[in-house]
Amino acid sequence: MTTTTTKTRRTAKATAKKTVTKKSTAAKTTKKTVEAIKTISNATFVDPNERFDISTEELKDSIVKHLHVTQGTDQNKANEKAWFNATAAAVNEIIFERVTKTQKTHFNKDTRAVHYLSLEFLMGRLLKNNMCNIGLMETAAAALTELGQDFHAVAEEEPDLALGNGGLGRLAACFIDSLATLQYPAIGYGIHYEHGLFNQTFQDGRQFERPDSWREYGNPWEICRPESVQEIPVYGYVETKYTDEGKVQKEWHPGRIIKGVPWDIPVVGYGATTVNVLRLWESRASDFFNWDVFNAGGYLDSQVENVQAETISKVLYPNDETDQGKELRLIQQYFFCACSIKDIVRRYKRAHGEDWSQFVEQVVVQLNDTHPVVAIPELMRILIDRAGMEWDQAWDICQGVFAYTNHTLLPEALEKWSVRLFEKVLPRHLEIIYEINSRFLNGICDQFFPGDDAIKSKLSIIQEGNEKMVRMGNLAVIGSFKVNGVAQVHSALVKSDLFPEFNEIWQDKFTNVTNGVTPRRWLKSCNPRLSNLISEYADKDWPVNQDKIRAIESLADNAKFQKRYMDIKHENKVDLAEVIKDLTGVEVDPTALFDIQIKRLHEYKRQQLNLIHIMALYRRLLQNPDYPMPKRVFIFGAKAAPGYYLAKEIIYAINKVADRINNDSRIKDKLKVVFLPNYRVSLAEKMIPAADVSEQISTAGKEASGTGNMKLALNGAITVGTLDGANIEIAEEAGEDNVVIFGLTVDEVKKAKADGYNPWDYYYGNEELKAVLDWFDTDYFTPGKPGELAAVKRSLLDDGDAYLCLADYESYSEAHKKVDVLFNDKKTWARMAIMNTARMAKFNSDRSIQDYVDNIWKLEAFSVVE
Repeated sequence: MTTTTTKTRRTAKATAKKTVTKKSTAAKTTKKTVEAIKTISNATFVDPNERFDISTEELKDSIVKHLHVTQGTDQNKANEKAWFNATAAAVNEIIFERVTKTQKTHFNKDTRAVHYLSLEFLMGRLLKNNMCNIGLMETAAAALTELGQDFHAVAEEEPDLALGNGGLGRLAACFIDSLATLQYPAIGYGIHYEHGLFNQTFQDGRQFERPDSWREYGNPWEICRPESVQEIPVYGYVETKYTDEGKVQKEWHPGRIIKGVPWDIPVVGYGATTVNVLRLWESRASDFFNWDVFNAGGYLDSQVENVQAETISKVLYPNDETDQGKELRLIQQYFFCACSIKDIVRRYKRAHGEDWSQFVEQVVVQLNDTHPVVAIPELMRILIDRAGMEWDQAWDICQGVFAYTNHTLLPEALEKWSVRLFEKVLPRHLEIIYEINSRFLNGICDQFFPGDDAIKSKLSIIQEGNEKMVRMGNLAVIGSFKVNGVAQVHSALVKSDLFPEFNEIWQDKFTNVTNGVTPRRWLKSCNPRLSNLISEYADKDWPVNQDKIRAIESLADNAKFQKRYMDIKHENKVDLAEVIKDLTGVEVDPTALFDIQIKRLHEYKRQQLNLIHIMALYRRLLQNPDYPMPKRVFIFGAKAAPGYYLAKEIIYAINKVADRINNDSRIKDKLKVVFLPNYRVSLAEKMIPAADVSEQISTAGKEASGTGNMKLALNGAITVGTLDGANIEIAEEAGEDNVVIFGLTVDEVKKAKADGYNPWDYYYGNEELKAVLDWFDTDYFTPGKPGELAAVKRSLLDDGDAYLCLADYESYSEAHKKVDVLFNDKKTWARMAIMNTARMAKFNSDRSIQDYVDNIWKLEAFSVVE
C-alpha cells in the first residue's frame, strides 16, 4: 500500500466521518431513547387470547358461512381444501380489518418506515401462524372438531409459501413478523414467484426437481392491488440532450415495458395490533394480448411478449449457467427493485408531493444481500432524470436512504454482472454506476489512498479484465449509510477480510446485527407442548419478551420438571417418527438420539463431514456389534441447487449409505439414517421440536450466522458445532457446558491454508478415515456400480478439501463420543436441553429488529388507532 502523509490521512478520515455523521443525523426522525421505544412496545402488548373475544360457536358460524358464500359448497360436500379456505377466510375477517386500520394510522401520522427489499421471503404456511398471533388456535381447533373436521388435516392442506431458498428468506420472514409485532411501520418487498423453491423428490437416491405450484388453486391470504401497478422499462438506448443553458439531460428510450402487478400478503404481529404487508410483484406484459397478430393467424406469436414478461416472476433464481439465464436474473432483480422504488416514491409523493426535502426523514430502504442493490442506481435515475435534481443532492438522498446487510464472505456469492449485459439491459443505470464509481475513486478514495492504483482497482465498482464486471457488493457499500454483518464473528470478518479498505475510509459505517428468529412460529406455534409448559412458569407475554422464558432455568435440575420436559421431547419424536415412516418408509425408534442437520446443501455446511462420520460409526458397529453408543437416528433435510453437481452427489451418497445401513440386520437397529425429501418450513416445524442434537458444522469463518442453530437450540437441541457464525454467541448464551464445540477456529483455518493444507496427510494419518473414504471407491453401497460415490472422495482429496473436512474429522468424531456419554446421562442431558431453551432470548428476531431500529433505521413505534 502506498504511504500517505499523516495530515492527508487525518483529513480524509475527518471528511469520511463527517459524511457518515451527516447521513446518520439525517436519518434520525425520533428523539425517543431506546428505553422509551421499548416501553411503548411493551405497554401496547395485548394477549391475543384476550384481544379477540371470539367464541367457538361464533368461529364455527363464520367458517360455515364462508364455506357457503366463499367456497360455494356445503358441509356435506366440502373436502379438506374447501374447509381450509373457509377457515382462512374466517380468519381474514379479522386480519384485513387490521390491515386497513394499520395503513390508515401510518398514513395519518406520516410515519417514517423501513422498506425491506429481499429477493426471498420463505413464509411457509400462514394459517397456524396467523391464528397463533391472533390467539385463535385453540378456538379454531375446537370449532373444526365440532364441525367434524380434523384441525391438523385441514391445516396440512395449505401449501408452503416457499418464495425463498434458505436462511436468507426465512430471516426476512422472521424480521417482518417482528416489525409488525413491535408496531413499527414497515413493508416488505419481493417477487410474486409463480413457482417457489422446487419440490424435491428422490429417485434411486438422486435428487430430482419438480415445479412448486404453491398457488395453483389460489392463495387465500393475498390480495391484488391493481391501483398500484408499476410500468418498468428495460433494454433500449440512452439519448443525450442539452438544455438552452447547456445542461446535459439524459433520456432513456426503453425497448420494452413490463407491468409490475402488486400482491399484498398481510403480516400479522403478535396480538394483531399491527398488521403490515408484504408486497410481492408479479410481472406481466404491458399489452396483454396482440389482437392484430392473433387475427392474422399468428396464434402463438400473439402471446410471445406476454410469455416473455411473465417469465420474469415465474421462478426463484433461474439457472444462470447460460447467457439467457444471466440476463433473466438481472432483469428479475431490476424488475422487483424498480417496482419497489417506484412504489416507495409514490407513497411519499402522496403525502409530500414534489417536496423531496423530507424523503430521507421518511424513508429507509434495507437491502437484504446484494440482490436488491440495483435499487441504488434506480433511485438515482428517478431523482436525476425525472425529478431534475443535481447529482450531489440526489447522491446525498441515496446515501441517506439505503442500508445494506451482507450475508456471506464467499466471493462467489457477492454478485457480479458483466458490463456488456448491463449495457444491454439497463443502459442508463450503467452510466449512473460509472459516474458513482468515478466520483468515489477520484474523491474520498483518492484522499485515503493517493496514487495507489492497486487499492483503487480493488475498491472500484468496475472490475477490469477480459470482461469488465460490475461489483454489486462494492456498489452496496459505497451507496449505503450503514453496512451490517449478521453475527459478531461475521461482522468482524466483513471489516477485516472482506471490505478492510472500505472500513478504513468509513469506520462508522460498519456494524453488527446478530440474526434472530421469532419465538412465535419457532416455539409457540410449532411446539405447542413445550410452549404450554413454559406458560405455566413464565409470564404470559413471553412470546414478545423471550427473556422471561429464563424462569424455567431455576428448574433445570428439578427431577419432576426434567421429566415433563423430556416427556414432551419424546412425544415430539414420536410424531416425527410417524412423519419419517410416511415419507421414507423407514421405521425409527423414538427413544434413540435424534441427530438433525437441516439447511441448504452446500460444501461449506459440510453434510459430507456428517456422512463420513456416520460411515465410521457403521464400520465400528460392524467390527464390534456391542460398540458402546446409544441408538442414533441421523436425519437430514436439504435441497441442492439444480446446477450444483457435487451437492447433488452428496445427497445421492447419503441416500445410498442410508439404504445399506437401514437394511443391515447385523447392527441391530443401533444406527439409522434418513434423508427427508422436500425440506421446507412446514417440515422444519415438525423436525425442530424433535431434535436432540443440532448439527452446525460449517467450516469456521464460512457461515455468516445461521438461524437453524437458533431454532433448534430454542427447542432444546444440543448444538454440536464449530466456532462459526452465531454458534459462538449461542455457546456464550447457553453456557459452554451446554453445547459441544469442535474443530479449527477461524484463525486456525486461515493458518492451515496459509501453510499449504494437504488433505492427504489426514487421509494417510488416520486409519479409520482412510478406510471410510476408500469405501466410496467400491460398490459396497451401490451394488454392481463400483465408484458410483467416488465424487465425494475426489472432492476431499483430489480437489483439495476446500472446507477442511478431513482436518476437523478427528475432533468431530471426539465431539460425538462426548455426546454419547452425555446422552446416556439422562439428568445431565435434560439439564442441558432446558438451559438451551431458557437462554436463547438473544436470538429473538425482536431483539434483532430493535438493534436495527436503534442503530440503523431510527424508527418510532406507533399504536394503531382503533
